[in-house]
Parts: sequence; C-alpha cells; structure tokens
Amino acid sequence: MHFYSFNIGDYASHTRHLTHLEDLAYRRLLDAYYLQERPLHEDVAMVARQINFRDHIEEVAIILNEFFSLVEGTGWVNLRADEEIIKYQGKLDQASRAGKASAQRRLNIGSTPVQPNKKQETIPVNKKQEIKEKALTRPEEVSEQTWNDFVAQRKQLKASITATALQGIQKEATKANWTLEAALIECTVRGWRGFKADWVSKTKGTETDFDNINYGKGVQDL
Repeated sequence: MHFYSFNIGDYASHTRHLTHLEDLAYRRLLDAYYLQERPLHEDVAMVARQINFRDHIEEVAIILNEFFSLVEGTGWVNLRADEEIIKYQGKLDQASRAGKASAQRRLNIGSTPVQPNKKQETIPVNKKQEIKEKALTRPEEVSEQTWNDFVAQRKQLKASITATALQGIQKEATKANWTLEAALIECTVRGWRGFKADWVSKTKGTETDFDNINYGKGVQDL
C-alpha cells in the first residue's frame, strides 16, 4: 500500500527517546512494511540493506526488537501495521466487488431492449397514407405520366392507393377488355374513386350518360 494513516501525536509519544538515526530507521522500516504489505526479512542485515542502513545495522536491530516481533519462518511483524493493512485490503476488496457490481449493472442496462417512445410511434393518418402510396410502385405497363396523374387524383379524393385497390381496377379493366393504363386514365379524367367494367360497357348509354352518373357513390373504395 502506498498510503497509511500516521498519527503524529501517538508516534511522538512512543519515539521521544530515540536518537535521530533510530527515529529515521523506524520510519523507513514502517514505510517498507506498509509498501510490501508483509513482514520484514528475518535477517537484520538484509533488512538494514533494504532500507539503505547498511552502516547502521545496530540501530535497525534496536528498532526491530522494540517495535516489531520476530516470528520464525515469517519474519519481523508489527501488529499495528498488520491491522492497518488488513483494513486497507478489506476496503480494496469491497471497492472491487462494488466496481464489478456497477459494471454488471451497466452491462445489464446496455443489454436491455430500449422501449420505444409511444409518441414517436404515432404517425398521422395523412402520413400513413403517404407511406402506403410511396410503398406501392408504378406498374410497368402504366406510363409515368398516367401514374402521376392517377396518384394526384387519388390524393385529391383522399383515397389511398393500395395493392388491393389496384388489383381491383386491373380485374375490372380485364373484364372490360381494357388495359390498366386506359382504366387509370378513365378514373383520372372522370374523377372516379373506383372502376367497374359495367361503367364503360356500351350497353350503359352515351358518354353524356356517364357524366351524369356518380360512380363513386355506393361503391366501396377499393
């Protein structure tokens, strides 16, 4: 550990009797103990070398014997320092667990499907109609001009252009022996919302008769 609590008053009360060299040796021994987070080597000379006190092995031995305890097979230990190290390691472990838990929560949040905003899902009716019309492409057998006119007329009548409606017109045009383009032109010219083979049958009357008939009325919008 690179940081430990240092009580100046407590330290001073226990070290007033030390010489300057002994005091320095004690501080260096504590620093080495906390930094390594383990007991100091059993060999006093090795410990003195570690804290750069090669020429003052006697002072190192004095401090070890007064403030540390020699445990054979383990080394020189300091109970007060051990307590601080245990607390420090416990905090590290707790912080590690908290960090893992936080990372897991972030992972869970990231993997949760985002609920769409209902307001964003709401599409105006006229927008839905526009989307449908855009989705329906121009039939190959119909010229671009005829198709554009037909689309404009349907918009004016507020009638959507669906595949079902187009199929219905195609079916009736075939019955009347008309092309789809001719049927669409007729619908555009007459302002019809739909198309029936009977409406263009020669047995129905003259062109004037057609103009006087409201072919959109009573006919289901295809």
